[in-house]
Amino acid sequence: MAYFPAFIKLDNMDILIVGGGYIASEKLEHLLDFTKNIKVIAPDLSDYMKQMIDDNNLVYENRKYEKADIKDFGIVIVAVDDIPLQEEIFNESKTYPNCLCNSVDSVNYCDFIFPSYIKKDDLTIAVSTSGSSPAMAKHLRMYLQDLIPDSIGEFLKTMKGYRKTMPKGKERMEFLDNLAQDYISKWSNK
Repeated sequence: MAYFPAFIKLDNMDILIVGGGYIASEKLEHLLDFTKNIKVIAPDLSDYMKQMIDDNNLVYENRKYEKADIKDFGIVIVAVDDIPLQEEIFNESKTYPNCLCNSVDSVNYCDFIFPSYIKKDDLTIAVSTSGSSPAMAKHLRMYLQDLIPDSIGEFLKTMKGYRKTMPKGKERMEFLDNLAQDYISKWSNK
C-alpha cells in the first residue's frame, strides 16, 4: 500500500486521541509540534501524557470511548491495544465524511500514517516507508537531521521576507532559487 505524502493544515481541525499510554503520548507529542486543538479520551493516563495535557491546557475526559465521540473531529488517533475497538472506531469514522482515522500499528484501520519527521522552525521533512519499516524511517530521519544546520530557521525567515516584499515573477523565482542553492551548497560541502 502506498501513502500519498501531504501536509495538512491543522489550524481549524479538531483532533481526538483515544488512549492515554506510551503510544498515545508519543502521538500527542508529535501533534503538539503543529497544533493544540486536541482532546484526549482515556480511562488512564501515563504521567507524561497527563503532564503534556496540563502543560498545553488540552481537554481530557477520564473515561472509555463511547460511540459518536468522534463525530465532531477531523482526525482521530486510536492509540489503544484493543484491536476490536480500533476496528469499531475506524468503521464508525467512515460514517463521518470529514473524519480521518489512524489506528496505531493497525494499517488496515488507517486513513493515514504518521511519518517520521524532522521539524526545525518552518522546515518540516517527512520520511515514510509506507509502514514497511518504521525503524528504517526513524534512522533515516536521524541521519538527515544531523545534516541540517541549526541556522535553517533564520535562513527560512529571510526567504519568507523576500517572498513577501518582492513582486512575483521570474526575477523573484530565480533570486530565491539562487539563494537556496547557495545556502545548501555552503553547508553540504562541510
